[in-house]
Amino acid sequence: MAGFLLHVGAVVMCAHGGMATPTVPNPRVMVMGMPTVTIAGPWVVAGCPLVSIPSPPCITGQWTLGTLRVTSLGQPLTVQSGVAITAPGPGMLLPTSMQTRVQAM
Repeated sequence: MAGFLLHVGAVVMCAHGGMATPTVPNPRVMVMGMPTVTIAGPWVVAGCPLVSIPSPPCITGQWTLGTLRVTSLGQPLTVQSGVAITAPGPGMLLPTSMQTRVQAM
């Protein structure tokens, strides 16, 4: 998946509007002076407004598909066009703002 690399300063939200933050930065690869993130580490979601009974709010997120050709420490990097799911609520993580200088495939 080609797209812009995500870093710790990127704005990523769950599908319901909660803010997602990476828990494991990757200081081996820096963009815009900030560490990138591999798909191995979970993301924490705060402020998910989903409160319906059958579906609890999003608490964590995990990238399942990232870069295909570029790796760091043996792991693919998170990328704007990647795929991430949230748990325990049904949803996905959506990057809304990120650096636009470094692309990877």
